[in-house]
Amino acid sequence: MRVILFCHSLLSDWNHGNAHFLRGVVTELVMRGHDVRVFEPEDAWSLQNLRAEPQGEAALAEVRGVYPFVRPERYATASLDVDRALEGADLVLVHEWSPPELVRRLGERRAAGGTFRLLFHDTHHRGVSAPEERARYELTHYDGVLAFGDILRRLYLEEGWARRAWTWHEAADVRVFHPRPRNREVRDLVWIGNWGDDERTAELHEFLLEPVRTLGLTARVHGVRYPAPALRALSEAGLEYAGWLPNHRVPSAFAQARVTVHVPRRPYATALPGIPTIRPFEALACGIPLVTAPWADTESLFTPGRDFLVARDGAQMRRHLSALLADPEMRREFADAGLCTVRSRHTCAHRVEELLGICQELGLPSEVLHPLSSERVHAMAPGRM
Repeated sequence: MRVILFCHSLLSDWNHGNAHFLRGVVTELVMRGHDVRVFEPEDAWSLQNLRAEPQGEAALAEVRGVYPFVRPERYATASLDVDRALEGADLVLVHEWSPPELVRRLGERRAAGGTFRLLFHDTHHRGVSAPEERARYELTHYDGVLAFGDILRRLYLEEGWARRAWTWHEAADVRVFHPRPRNREVRDLVWIGNWGDDERTAELHEFLLEPVRTLGLTARVHGVRYPAPALRALSEAGLEYAGWLPNHRVPSAFAQARVTVHVPRRPYATALPGIPTIRPFEALACGIPLVTAPWADTESLFTPGRDFLVARDGAQMRRHLSALLADPEMRREFADAGLCTVRSRHTCAHRVEELLGICQELGLPSEVLHPLSSERVHAMAPGRM
């Protein structure tokens, strides 16, 4: 099967968490023998910001080694030859961070006789937080939508934004995210995430900063877009701010800490229950005990209380962290349970199986979806960097 993916960036995960899952999906498809081409805009702001980091170019070189099958072709939206890009395509995936003009042009190409299947991939909360922005995307001629939570899938159908929609959760790329040796634990807690554009400022104070300060924990924070008040608050609470961390280095950061926490942005905790975002999948895949601020697991992705602990408020977060840090066996039990759940249900391989099932529903033949043998697996040709 020839798969074409349009997205914001796969090379860069600077403030761009969607790269995490999509890199794993591309790798899994290629390893199964499919031909994947990835297109990203030449002016992608995430890549520009990554290159501005002191170690940005070194990180890009590492990405190319960690993800050898991720070789995006960069394009200018105004001059992109859509027909040439789509040549031979069986499946076209369009991530929601793509330019609305491109989204429209691809739909028109499908309506004009394109034989490929065309799917829109939505991994954002704007469907409930900013529906006027979502309305900029013209999906009339799309075969359907891949929504990263069931509540979002239902919204697309109820509002008439799409004819068909499927739930397609994000998942961990376990080729990269897996436990590392834990003989170098040097701190109590690590938190990896961006400040969040005021979407979780109060929650970060309640569930991260205050517990660390009150308990006197050794803690490190990685992320970008921390305004000066946030940096002062981290320092006053006793957290070390360590700046941007390329996502492929996250497993090593987890291996150096005893626990981590998850603090979802407010739209996911309130308006979009059932969507944990990518961070818990990756943390559990690395075998680190996790305590999360409230979010409703309405789709039974995990077993709260076994795979991880949930803190209703800051006081309970303090109690959970104290219990875990005092009990190595308890940490081991939670780490093992979470890791087992991810490996059995929530890897990129599982999501590719789901995607192939959706393609079958859309009429793509079995011989295209499932190459004849592993001997036919090949690396896709590098594109322009």
